[in-house]
Formats: sequence, C-alpha cells, structure tokens
Amino acid sequence: MKAFIPHLVVIFIYLAVALDYWRTSKIEPSSNNLKLHTTMIGLALLIHGYLLFNSISNGGFNFGVFIALSAIFWLTVLIYWLADFKHELDSLQAFVLPPTAFFVALEMFNHTEHYIQNPLQPLFVLHIVIALIAYSLFTFAALHTLLMALAERSLHQKSSPILLPAFPPLLTMETLLFRITKIGFVLLTFTLISGIFFSEQLFGKPLQLNHKTVFSIASWLIYAGLLWGRHTYGWRGRKAIIWSQTGFMLLLLAYIGSKFVLEVLLHR
Repeated sequence: MKAFIPHLVVIFIYLAVALDYWRTSKIEPSSNNLKLHTTMIGLALLIHGYLLFNSISNGGFNFGVFIALSAIFWLTVLIYWLADFKHELDSLQAFVLPPTAFFVALEMFNHTEHYIQNPLQPLFVLHIVIALIAYSLFTFAALHTLLMALAERSLHQKSSPILLPAFPPLLTMETLLFRITKIGFVLLTFTLISGIFFSEQLFGKPLQLNHKTVFSIASWLIYAGLLWGRHTYGWRGRKAIIWSQTGFMLLLLAYIGSKFVLEVLLHR
C-alpha cells in the first residue's frame, strides 16, 4: 500500500485542482486561487515525473502502454502548465487534469512490463523522446480544440453543457493552436522519418506496412492539410477544430491502439 501513496497523492492533486476549478466556474476565480492551482499542479508534475522515471528505469527500459500513456499526459500537463503562464488558459485544466489522473491510476493498477532492447542507443532515445513530445503536443492541441469549441459557442451565445468563467480571445486561442500544431508536425515528421529509415536499427526489424504505419501517415497528411489550409486559405474556427481532432484520432489509433492490442490483448 505504501508504494501506491505517491500515485494517490498525484491523483488527488490533479482531481482536487480540477474539481475546485469546476466548483468556482460560476464565479470569477481569485488570483490567489489560480496561483494555488498553479503551485499544486507544479508539485504534482514533480511527483508524477519521479514516478515515471522509476517505472521506466525499473530493471532496464520498461515502456509499456500504460507507462507511455502516463508519460504522454504528464508532458501534456507540463505543456499546459507552461503555456498558462503566458496565455491564461485556466479553463483548460478542466479538460487536462481529469484524464491525466485517470492514466496515473491505470499505470498504478496495471503493472505490465514491456522492456525495449538496446535502449541506450542515441538514435533510439532521440526517437522516443521526440515521439513522446509530438504526441503530447497533439494531445494538448486536441484538448485545446475542445476549449475553442466551447468558446465559439459562447461567442455565438449558444448554451453550453458546462460553465467556464473566462476564455482567452478566440484569435489568441487559434494562434496558440496552430503554433502547437506546427511544432508537433515538425516533431512527428522527424519521428516518421527516423522510424522509416532506422526501423531495423531501432526495433530489430525492417519497416512493415501495418495499421500503425498507415494510421501514422494518414495522421501526418491530415496535419499537413490543416497547416496548408491555414497558410493558403486562412482556415480557422470549426474547420480547424475538425481537422485537428481527426488528425489526433488517427494518431491515437496508430500508436496507442497498436501498443494496447499487442501488449494487453495479445501479450506481446
């Protein structure tokens, strides 16, 4: 039970901050309350990062699907935490923190082990780190589009299923979305290229045209189309949200879907 205490602390902090924000969503939260949220999230990130380091380095390089999900959402919360200092994205914590707490719980209760061979090869480490950052950026972008959709409904005075007190200007949110998408696209491109040209060195087998590869390339094409449409036609609003969500779903199927099937269902 003692081994679970740090996980429970992290889960409690993430959920407590999110619930407190939901509780005060009908009024304008005080600056002191928001500063407390920021401090608590920073503390949870430190503990969560420590737990991930221990899980990954336990007896080698353990990078199973539940550890990967926890790491992706740790990075997503970190991206939110850093972006919030400049863009005042307090409302986004209502979307980011609950799923992160859920995946911390999944990691805690599912001790699947998936050790990766030759983890210390510089190219392999670079591939993994950049892939994780890319997936986290797109996760952040997908959650950000949910906030944009609510802001757009509020702008058109439509009813919303939840009440959130403050949105940044929609143009600011769109600018941030495309900035995050551009960075994520560059990193995803590197991930795909390294996977194609160094597959045998990285994973011990040549590149295979399976559903993971197909979905990854399809996701890359969707994000490329989104950025092209933004640059050429100034896409924004609902069109940007739909394209971003579609790209994220394909990326989710490519990486997480394949890892879940292989490790959890097929036990490979």
